[in-house]
Amino acid sequence: MVKTSMNLMSATEEVAALQKALASAKNELILVRSERDLLKERLNKFMRKIFAAKSEVSSQHQKDMFFNEAEVLGAQAQPAAQECEDGEGEGIDVPAHKRAKRGRKPLDPALPRTVVRHELPESDRVCPHDGSTLKEIGVEASEQLDIIPQQVRVIRHERVKYACPCCDGSLRLASKPAQVIPKGLFSEGLLAWVITSKYCDGLPLYRQAALLGRFGGSDLSRNTMAASVVRVGQAVQPIINLLRDHLLQAPLTYGDETQIQVLKEPGKSAQSKSYMWAQMTQGSGPAGTGPPIRLFAYSPSRGTAAAQVLYAGMGAKSALMTDGYAVYDQIAQAHQLVHLACWAHCRRDFNDALQALPKNARTVEQLAAQFMALIAQLYAVEAKARERELGVQELLEQRQLHSVPVLQKIEALLLANIHVVLPGSLLGKALHYMSGQWSKLTLYVTAGEYPIDNNACENSIRPFVIGRKNWLFSDTVAGANASANLYSLMQTCAVNAVDGYKYLRALLVALPKAQTADDYEALLPWTITLPAN
Repeated sequence: MVKTSMNLMSATEEVAALQKALASAKNELILVRSERDLLKERLNKFMRKIFAAKSEVSSQHQKDMFFNEAEVLGAQAQPAAQECEDGEGEGIDVPAHKRAKRGRKPLDPALPRTVVRHELPESDRVCPHDGSTLKEIGVEASEQLDIIPQQVRVIRHERVKYACPCCDGSLRLASKPAQVIPKGLFSEGLLAWVITSKYCDGLPLYRQAALLGRFGGSDLSRNTMAASVVRVGQAVQPIINLLRDHLLQAPLTYGDETQIQVLKEPGKSAQSKSYMWAQMTQGSGPAGTGPPIRLFAYSPSRGTAAAQVLYAGMGAKSALMTDGYAVYDQIAQAHQLVHLACWAHCRRDFNDALQALPKNARTVEQLAAQFMALIAQLYAVEAKARERELGVQELLEQRQLHSVPVLQKIEALLLANIHVVLPGSLLGKALHYMSGQWSKLTLYVTAGEYPIDNNACENSIRPFVIGRKNWLFSDTVAGANASANLYSLMQTCAVNAVDGYKYLRALLVALPKAQTADDYEALLPWTITLPAN
């Protein structure tokens, strides 16, 4: 009897141990499956990053699914049908499908024209019916574009010497205008061409050297060209300082940063990352009505100390639009700024989560798709406001009327799912990013002048990123700083519709003569007098 009881106890303990082991195995299996799903999701993201299109625009099906709100709102603002005056109906005018008339566009009337006349020979100017001489009654004109290849020339400076014919006590030499690079090999025009080619067209210096050689110039050393570019980048620093003063006075500033590689940087390996910080404003000056400005600044780090230098001087209560990088939070707190967050970054995270799923699983029922559809409604309000060219106050009213209810739906959906989704998944990261940025994401509906995203700043960085794919790296810190200054000038010219080459050529001629703050103020892209040719 006792032995039987002991056997029963042993069997019970064994069953309990097996149940415990089974529960442990189940938990381990759940963990392994979760890790597998996370790794598969991460792999899909990397595969898409490498092989898929870089555009964030979804496929046509998804675009119709998520972004039809703007088209629908636009269509509602138009008549259901339009009739032509001649009685032929053309149906509904859908803006998304409206195409311009086909045909060759007229050539720029400002371009110089060379007229080539094609005349009949004298023997053909006789009427075959009565033998009379034909008279000119008009011309039939057509135009073609032509180009004159670049021409390399040498400017020979001759400084005339003067002496007294009666004595040896007076000897004078005619002065030469001051140059931005004293005794430099390149003229202001060539320096402007080289800088514009690199920082506007993304043409590396070694390709420019080959072009100049093909145009008839001698073999130029890339080191000489690089040294000249660096000297110019250092010489324009007073102009950059003025632009920064105007930018920091603006009521709204955008900020972002991107990577740059500097080979010869003290204390760092050639493979380490450095950073190019971007700042911009759509309207400079205290009132925000001045010319737009684009600025770049090199820094070996991405830390708070580097950002503090760039944003020192921003006025309290000014607005700063950035992504979710934590350094900007510290800048906003230190300067008492209104810190706005970017809805495009939020949408990007949900788009990554959706695109990591198999194609047949990317349906409207997916949580990521639901968030993207709601975010699309926010952008639909902005699109309609731009279409109607609403003012600041009218835009604020539209946001309060249409955007605020959408924000409430997004917040409810966020709170209902943030603790349900695995935090390490792409969707979980998107939810936690949105949660951490929520107070800043909703600030844009409190003022009509606040933007919904940081896309304007990201677009201003794009020329730098395109150029970086060609020239790959900066050799020295001085070169990185010079590149930042010259990119700032070129992009500020571009956004103000100023010809970068003409501006730089005029600037390099006038810069050595500038002495006072007013002299430098007169050399800003929107105030300088540009040459006619």
